[in-house]
Amino acid sequence: MNQPELIAQLQQGNEQAFTKLVDDWQDMVYNTALGIVQNEEDADDITQEVFIQAYQSISSFKGDAKISTWLYRITVSKALDHEKRKKRKKRFGFVQSLLGSGDEEHIHPVLFNHPGVELEKKEKARELFNALKRIPEKQRIAFTLHKLEGQSYQEVAEIMNTTLYAVESLIGRAKANLKKELIKYYGTLKDPK
Repeated sequence: MNQPELIAQLQQGNEQAFTKLVDDWQDMVYNTALGIVQNEEDADDITQEVFIQAYQSISSFKGDAKISTWLYRITVSKALDHEKRKKRKKRFGFVQSLLGSGDEEHIHPVLFNHPGVELEKKEKARELFNALKRIPEKQRIAFTLHKLEGQSYQEVAEIMNTTLYAVESLIGRAKANLKKELIKYYGTLKDPK
C-alpha cells in the first residue's frame, strides 16, 4: 500500500490501515523516543501517545511530508514534552524536600538498553547518553536523529522543520559539545563521528 492510499484509509478510520501504520513505524517511534528520554518505560508511554495523536490528527494530515517525517515530528515533540514535565516534577520535588516533605524524588544515573547498542559497548553508550543529556536540546535532537536513527541531514531538517544549514550547524556544535563532555570521562578524544 503506497502512502496516499494509506493516508486515505487512515482518514476514513480504517482500523487495518492504523494497525499497518503501528506495525510499520512502532520500532522507529520507540527507538527515537528512547534515544531522547533514555528510559524504556517512558519510551513505551511516549510511543503510545504518538500513535494516539497520529490517530486523532490524521484527518488534518495533508500528505505534504512523508508519514515517517510526520511521525518523527510527533515523537520528538512528545519526547520533549515528557522531558519538560519530568524537569518540572524534579524541581517541584526539590522544593518539597527543602520544605521537609518526605516524598523526595531520587535521581538515578541513566541505565537503559537502546536496541542499537551492542552489549560490549554498553558502558561507552551510557556515557554518551549521559553526555547527550548535558548538551542543548536542539543539538541533542539533531544528533540523535542523525547518528542514532540514521536519518540524513535533509531528513533531520524536514523532521525538525528547519534548514539543512541549521542541521549541519546543530550537529557540528553537538559534536563539539559532546567532545567537551566526554573528555571528562575518556580523557583526550578525537572528534565523535
